[in-house]
Amino acid sequence: MTPEVSDPAIDGDARPGAPLDVRIARREDVATDIVALELVAPQGGELPPFEAGAHVDVVVEPGLMRQYSLCNDPRERHRYRLGVLRDPASRGGSEGVHRRFAEGQVIQIGRPRNNFPLATDDRPAVLLAGGIGITPLMAMAHALQARGTPFVLHQCARSADRVAFAAELAASAFAGSVRVHLDDGPPAQRFSLDEALADSNAHLYVCGPEGFIDFVTAGAAARGWPAERVHVEHFKAEVPQVGAAFTVVAARSGVTVEVPEGTSVAQALIAAGVDIPLSCEQGICGTCLVPVLQGTPDHRDEYQTDEEKAANTHMTPCCSRACSARLVLDA
Repeated sequence: MTPEVSDPAIDGDARPGAPLDVRIARREDVATDIVALELVAPQGGELPPFEAGAHVDVVVEPGLMRQYSLCNDPRERHRYRLGVLRDPASRGGSEGVHRRFAEGQVIQIGRPRNNFPLATDDRPAVLLAGGIGITPLMAMAHALQARGTPFVLHQCARSADRVAFAAELAASAFAGSVRVHLDDGPPAQRFSLDEALADSNAHLYVCGPEGFIDFVTAGAAARGWPAERVHVEHFKAEVPQVGAAFTVVAARSGVTVEVPEGTSVAQALIAAGVDIPLSCEQGICGTCLVPVLQGTPDHRDEYQTDEEKAANTHMTPCCSRACSARLVLDA
């Protein structure tokens, strides 16, 4: 991950974790229900560097933050580019971006973070994008092209009008490595898992809806791809809060709450006055990660590794629940 740095010329704050004020220099529709935003420093100058696969937290409105991948060339320091799909099941994030974000507006974002980095070896790469999952893979394509690593980028969409950044990809330096697959297109151009996964010596990077990811990763496993060379970025739906009620103790705050079915730990604690930082609310970003002092969590996040989950030292209260009747958290 690229070290987080601060540029006082951007926001006047030298703290490593300080947020950034950025201006929307350009807004454009790049496919049906997908808008691209170009973000720049309000006074000009460079933005903090980022690596391919990184994302930023975007403050959509006070109290509402969502994560969006950076899709431009990581060598660019003068701008960040995001692609945002209007989700019909939006809980306020993508809908807020589409309705309220306008050119010239100054918004606040977090500094780039990367949970989906490129491998550092020289193996070839297969990039598989489903829908808006193209965004981090575009940045990866730029980075792989720059370092001379062979790759193929497969972009899958329902129809031509939903192919995000089509003109930009067609005009890119790596256009010859892009394959577009449409559900309603001719059979010859349909996506073939056998063809895409023919070289199990490569690294595989997958991003898109959960069904697409499951289809590709299961196919890779069935074809003998080593798990360590299969890399995934989830765009996950809200995690259902299904399960028996339990008790949570916020030790530092001196608060004890009951968490019923249908309510998350974070929701119950916030309602009781405990400060729990939230961002994705889907167990992806790790913003709300909290130490576990006693009890056994029921981990439902995608942020921690299997080893970290097995250790039971931390949990994500936005989505995870409890296997034990009582949890004590350092909150």
